[in-house]
Amino acid sequence: MYHIYGIGNALVDLELEVNDNFLLQNNIKKGAMTLVDESRQQELMNKVGGIQHKRCCGGSAANTIIASQQLGAKSFYSCKVASDEMGEFYTQDLARSGVKSNLSTQRPSGSTGKCMVFITDDAERTMNTYLGITELFSAEELVESELAKAQYLYIEGYLLSSATGRPAVKKALEIAKKNNVKTSLTFSDAFMVQVFGEHFREILKTPVDLLFCNESEARAFTKLEKMDEVFQELKKYAKTFAITMGDKGAKIFDGNHEIEVLAPNVEAVDTTGAGDVFAGTLMYGLTHGHGFAKSGRAACASASLLVTQFGSRLRDEQILKIKEQFFK
Repeated sequence: MYHIYGIGNALVDLELEVNDNFLLQNNIKKGAMTLVDESRQQELMNKVGGIQHKRCCGGSAANTIIASQQLGAKSFYSCKVASDEMGEFYTQDLARSGVKSNLSTQRPSGSTGKCMVFITDDAERTMNTYLGITELFSAEELVESELAKAQYLYIEGYLLSSATGRPAVKKALEIAKKNNVKTSLTFSDAFMVQVFGEHFREILKTPVDLLFCNESEARAFTKLEKMDEVFQELKKYAKTFAITMGDKGAKIFDGNHEIEVLAPNVEAVDTTGAGDVFAGTLMYGLTHGHGFAKSGRAACASASLLVTQFGSRLRDEQILKIKEQFFK
């Protein structure tokens, strides 16, 4: 049995410290996730003069799955990588994290996706992503027998930008429904909601059990500005949900009540992966018998700790301290 079965993009994350001038000079939209082709990404790699941090297997849903696994959940991740060096690195790094997956030694030819994460002095993260072979993620990457054994299906919203990803999401939801697996979805990015909003609305005609989003994504989806109105509108699309609000914490709907969770006061240096770690911690708590309030406090603590350092993951000893503090 798995606590969480995730589906999403497989991207090798490459974090780089740059200044605002670099973004301006290279026409990079600050604070956004921009899809680029391989030649554009290579052009930027040649130009970047910032500090590069170590690479790791990533993608939004992968970060969430790994965080839950670090806390002690049993997880499975379906994704797609190529038979190149980056694909081999991704496969091994995911395995080292203890997450089971659909990846095998017989991977298709092509290029594994890569995400350049530019970090500026204000801790803002700007992503330029070349999807590579993960853009072809399809229902073939689903392992129905494993998904059927999960408590939750976790869907990365980025998949809805792909012509093959959308049918895969629908298929995964069908399998989940057939096997009484709870469903969860993250909006992933405000840009995604703005451009592919119709696909999100189609998926959410049947409300998911759990929805994750931040303030800008929630506003983009509901087309409302006042958070009280946004909160009420989201109840039409999800039985429960969590809206992250950066240093202000999070607003959570547990199906009956609104729960406000404050975030610890910290100095942020890198916000990459904060929402992903929040989701992974919250889902660990929910799948291990802890309520939304306690799980929400732990999730805010995880995200707040993550932004004080570079990278999209907490170290094992860091996240286990959070487990000891909140999930006794």
